[in-house]
Order: sequence, then structure tokens, then C-alpha cells
Amino acid sequence: MRRSLAVALITIAAIAPVFVFHPPPGPPKVAPEEQTAQHLSTFQWRHDAEWFGGFSGFELSEDGTDFYAVTDRGHLTRGQLLRANDQISDITLEADRALPDRHGVVREFPHSDAEGLALDAEGRLFVSFEFAHRILRYDSWDSVAKWPSYTRAWRALGGNKGLELVAVHPEAGLISIPEGVARHAWEALVYQRRPGEEWDQPFTLPVDDGFLPVGGDFGPDGKFYLLERAFVWAGFRSRVRRMTLTADGFEQIETVLETPHRRHGNLEGLAVWADGTGDIRLTMISDDNFLPMLRTEIVEYILKE
Repeated sequence: MRRSLAVALITIAAIAPVFVFHPPPGPPKVAPEEQTAQHLSTFQWRHDAEWFGGFSGFELSEDGTDFYAVTDRGHLTRGQLLRANDQISDITLEADRALPDRHGVVREFPHSDAEGLALDAEGRLFVSFEFAHRILRYDSWDSVAKWPSYTRAWRALGGNKGLELVAVHPEAGLISIPEGVARHAWEALVYQRRPGEEWDQPFTLPVDDGFLPVGGDFGPDGKFYLLERAFVWAGFRSRVRRMTLTADGFEQIETVLETPHRRHGNLEGLAVWADGTGDIRLTMISDDNFLPMLRTEIVEYILKE
């Protein structure tokens, strides 16, 4: 109980300055009905387990049914999304486990602060952590971690502004982007680890309008989809941008979704997949920060080009 209260106080202290100093948000640049992404469903997920909450990373199978989700207390879950009339109607939870390190030891918070999740074609899971900045690989559900993907440059990242996302591409390798962007900065750092190589920071990503990177996934179309969050006046705005990864960086960047203030909760995890008609879908999960005033929800949009 004491540790839970301390975590809540730390979280509130971290977000309070945003409420105080940021101006009220304006409307989205493009009206929701005119955007490429159209809302399909929002499902509020409730569960009475002690570990439940704080979901920051999310992955789906190719058909959008089977999911993995990771919390910022280092807890991994798997299950299925159930749909009725193309709406997410329920969630079946199959299994859950605390994520161990390479020695089989489960670390305590903040060293267990898992933020990003990626699933490759071989079924391996990659988990990015902040505070103790690293990326761990789990080759199966029951495996311990492979010690870690790491670069010393991550030592310079802020404790609560670290590796918020990890995404995997079959040819380009791993991509990770820290949430931390200096105030008034126009670019975020992008880290890449190509197959067989070490981590590099080959380029940056333009940011604007107070949005910070919090989730990302490569879609079946080969494009990279970046989930961003703006946190102002006791609420959230979310944005998804689509872009092409080239040897010189991200190109052809376009906004496919920007939500009004408080339209959704604290969306942090993103999975991109194609339905039976070939339409791209964006399925996102929110992080309630283990606070009673926030909620865990699964939100789904479809791209109508």
C-alpha cells in the first residue's frame, strides 16, 4: 500500500506541471469526420487483479484477434479481443506473468517500467524500458530475457522520458524513440539497430504542437505509424502519423488521426493490422497510470483512404 501510494504521488508530481503551464488546446487541425482514420469502437477494460493497469505497450496478431500487452510495472499479458458488429465487445485474458531479467529475477519499480512492445515474425517479443533504459528480448512466453540491447547514449535520457516505444521491421531492424524532447525542440531522437549491427542514432523525427512519441508499429503496408500524445489541462490529445522509413530517415510524413482534447484516455500502445477487406486498422490501449481518475480502454480506428 505504501509503495502504491508513493508511485501515485510520483506520477501526479510528474504530470502536474503540464496542467499548470500549458495553454488550453485548440481543435484538431483537421476535423474528425475529414480525417483518414475513422473511429470504430472504444472498449473500457476492467479487471480486479492487483497487477492490472498501466498498459503502455500493445501488439496484435495479423488478424487483429490475439494480443500481447505490457504494463509499466513489467507485467506481460496475452489474450483475445472479441468483436460483435465490428465493435470490440469483450476481452478474454489467457495468461499473465511478471517479466524477468536474464537471470530470471523480477525487478522492482522503477527498473520494471516497461513502455514499448514489439512482436517479430518469429514470435519473439521486444520490450523497451525507461528509467533503467534498455530493450529486452523474450524468445517465448516462458523464457527469461536476452541481455539487453543497449547503447551508452541512453544514459543521457531522462528517467521518465526514456524509450517509450520499440518497433521491429524485417529488414530495417529495431526502431526506438524516446519520449523526451526538450522544451521548444523541433525534433525527437530516433535510434535504430539494423540486423547484425549495434545501435545507432542516424536521424531525427520532426515533432510539433506539443505531441510527444509514445507508441509505434510498422503496418502490413510497410509504413511506420507513430502514436503521439499531448497532455494538457487534465486531459489528453492523441495523434497518429504515418511515414516511410528510408536510409535517410522518415519521409512522406502525414497525419492520419488527431483526436480532440479528452476524446480518449492516455493512449500509449499502438498495433497496426489489416482486416479481411485489406483496410488498415489502428488499435490502441490507454495507460491509467494506476490512478482511479484514469481508465484502461482499447480504442480502434479504421483508415479510409
